Amino acid sequence: MATPAPEIGFDRFIPLNWVAVLLRVRSGRAQAAELNIVLDDAGLGCEAKKKTWTKLNALGLAPRPDITDFVDRGVNIFAAADSPNGLVTFSWGVASAAYPFFGKVSELIGRLTSLQGDCSVAEIHRRMSEKYGDRQVIKRATQTVIQTQCAWGLLERHERGRRLARMNPIVVGDEQHAIWLIEAALRCLGKALSVPRLSSLPVLYPFVLDQPLGYLVSKSSNLETMLEGAGGQFVRLLPTLPNI
Repeated sequence: MATPAPEIGFDRFIPLNWVAVLLRVRSGRAQAAELNIVLDDAGLGCEAKKKTWTKLNALGLAPRPDITDFVDRGVNIFAAADSPNGLVTFSWGVASAAYPFFGKVSELIGRLTSLQGDCSVAEIHRRMSEKYGDRQVIKRATQTVIQTQCAWGLLERHERGRRLARMNPIVVGDEQHAIWLIEAALRCLGKALSVPRLSSLPVLYPFVLDQPLGYLVSKSSNLETMLEGAGGQFVRLLPTLPNI
């Protein structure tokens, strides 16, 4: 039986330099001991370090079986992309696929900032509490996602931290990067998506997908398009064939 995605899970702050080392370890260019040194240098206590290892395992060191192929394809795509934007794109994709809660916060931020470019932190917490329950664990996890996205250079705090503003988006001009991000969104949201709306998905708010997305989707061996309703074109993940 496949291990289900955690309902919340993303409750540890993950800086980009940790993901960079994770990427090197997963691609075989570094040993896990290097990541252990990085966590020690961050001054994490024994319990915090143990919990952080759990999150890093889920993000790429030892991902769930249902996303292992997706993560490894991302490693192959981005391990050679020696750029900050490539690292952010990989981090976003694996976080959204491994922890749909991360994606739900992202989707909400994307919707709330779509018009004016900023939103209230209190509004984010209120809406996440409406969806998941007014519990302290939800508030902490939501705050952790926000803190992580700010550290990744995607959001900026204003008015003494009470408001969030989008930073300049990352233009994704590479075909492989774009289609991998779309697959991340599909895995996060768990439903088919309208092809004409792929370029404006709230869950991918930090990115501009500067590609003919309908054409790219049609070329992907991991996605399929279908028609629904009056000529509406949608994309979904290809069903996984059972092992015989």
